[in-house]
Amino acid sequence: MQFQIPQFIEVEDKIFGPFTFKQFIFVAGGAGSAYILYRLLPVFIALPVIGLVVGFSIALAFLQFNGRPFILALEHGFSYLLHPKLYLWNNDRKRTVARAKKETEEKKGEVYVPKLSDSRLHELAWSLDIKERISSGYASDEDRAQGGGVVAPIDTMRSMLEKR
Repeated sequence: MQFQIPQFIEVEDKIFGPFTFKQFIFVAGGAGSAYILYRLLPVFIALPVIGLVVGFSIALAFLQFNGRPFILALEHGFSYLLHPKLYLWNNDRKRTVARAKKETEEKKGEVYVPKLSDSRLHELAWSLDIKERISSGYASDEDRAQGGGVVAPIDTMRSMLEKR
């Protein structure tokens, strides 16, 4: 079954003649503001202010920077002005990573006991399980190597019940 896939989803629909809804709101808002300024202020003060308001509304409606609307450029500019601009370079993290790499290279000759989690309880349970398997006699050679060579000094619950 074939389906029609929309091609130009980033293009806004023209609702009011040649204008999109946003463009119409910006132009209508600018025209309304210009009319209010003309009625309230004297003509010699109103004309420069009206020019600024109409220019700003037209810029909001039609101007684009790098294919993005002018209002996004204004938003990013205001956020840049209002947010702090202190950037610190933290070199401590790089030093700890280098130190950790050096330690792992030094430990390559040692036997690796996997660390299952950061919890000490899980590590303890894992090591007890290995020692239990070694003492009961069904541990593999890997388990014996990881358990530190313990052969059977630990009594397990199973061995205690069998002795009864």
